[in-house]
Order: sequence, then structure tokens, then C-alpha cells
Amino acid sequence: MTIQKRGRKALAAVLCAAALASSSAAADLKQYYNPIVQQIAVKHGVEADLIHAIIRAESAYDNFALSEKGAMGLMQLMPETAAQYGVRNVFDAAQNIEGGTKYLKELIRLYDGQTKLVLAAYNAGQEAVKRYGGRIPPYQETRDYISRVMSKYKNEKVGRGRTPLYQVKDASGKVILVTSDPELARRSAAN
Repeated sequence: MTIQKRGRKALAAVLCAAALASSSAAADLKQYYNPIVQQIAVKHGVEADLIHAIIRAESAYDNFALSEKGAMGLMQLMPETAAQYGVRNVFDAAQNIEGGTKYLKELIRLYDGQTKLVLAAYNAGQEAVKRYGGRIPPYQETRDYISRVMSKYKNEKVGRGRTPLYQVKDASGKVILVTSDPELARRSAAN
């Protein structure tokens, strides 16, 4: 076997292992970013599941993702969009998710919650949707993007965020509302 063939086989093995690990890694990263997503989802009334589905499709939870077109961070914000929604550091996870969620909230309102149009506008831009008469642009990239997001977020119509709230008591007995795991919140409140 030549070095070149061995190199290709080794690369294929690494890529295969990475693909198998990526779903597990993405699940771990989803849990890592979940408290931020939950807080921002509640704050802006956008479903956390939709935010997660977009992050997975946009960056696979890579906080430092950078596209060829210049989109950056978890929610792949273009510089103009980031600036418009007050994001100063696109690689700061909380700022990026908040800016992306604000933009998403505007698109949900603009397209009356029609998930596929919201996603088309998020991916291809509002002008592209307008140019095609309020329909999904015929771009293969956009259609693939919508399919990837819809494989994780099944709702045809985006509703207001339905993030659960939990009541926990801190060490002094004061009731606190939280959106994350109530047991974890109880332990944090007790400290």
C-alpha cells in the first residue's frame, strides 16, 4: 500500500470517527449552551428548541465558526446583523445567541410565524424572500438549510416560547423562578 493510499484511509477513518462523535459532542455542547439559550428564549419569547435547531444547523455549536461569506459565531451572524442587534463581540456566546434570537423574533413577526419562511429569511435574507414573492427562494443551500433545521424542529408554525419555569427556594427560603434544571438551581441557590 502506498503512503498516499494509507493517508487517505487514515483520513477517512478520522472523518468517520469524527462524524460518529459529532452527534455526541453536539449533544454535550447543546447542554453546555442550554442555560444561555433558555434564558434568552424566555426573555424574547422565542422557542428554545428553535434556537437550538438553528445553532446546530448554522455552526454545530462551534462558538468560533466563521463562514466563507463572513457569518460568525454560534448563530452565524453577518457583521451588519450583529451590529443592528447590539452584538459587540460575535464570538461571545451570550451576545451572539441574543443577537440571533432578536433577529429571529423579528422574522417570526414579519412572516407570521411560518417556520419555513422564517428560516428562509434567516438563511438567504429578507430581500431574497421578497424577491421571490414571499416564497422560499429556489436556492439549494436555503432548501438544504431548512431541511436541516426542520429535522430538529418539527413545528410548521413558530409559537411563542414555551420554556418551562421552575420554582426553587434559596437558602433563606426566598422563592426564585428559574428556567434551567430545578435540582441544579436548588443547589446553586443553597450556596
